[in-house]
Amino acid sequence: MSQQILALVEKSSLKSDVPQFEIGDTVDVHTKILEGDKERIQIFTGVVIASSGSGSREMFTVRRIVNNEGVERKFPLHSPRIAKVEVKRSGVVRRAKLYFLRDRVGKAVRLKERRRDIKK
Repeated sequence: MSQQILALVEKSSLKSDVPQFEIGDTVDVHTKILEGDKERIQIFTGVVIASSGSGSREMFTVRRIVNNEGVERKFPLHSPRIAKVEVKRSGVVRRAKLYFLRDRVGKAVRLKERRRDIKK
């Protein structure tokens, strides 16, 4: 009974338009930033290296390189602070978590691009 009540409460906070992306995809995450009374959108571009959780607690981790330093951010998928997630390119991966990218430097960080057949 209590699980059903929790599921109903959780359902109200879920987004209806969840973006479709996978591990290894390069994405632009548009985040709403509050500065005083102004609101602006900041874009964080990087590779999705992990995904965890389910329901309203679902998170994804995006990694990028800034000034030769790796930067990772975890984003809640259903957060109202996330304006949108755009997929820039898809990568070929054979793992669920891409933590091995943390040890790589330079061109070794790149993933092969996955080809998507366009159906007419």
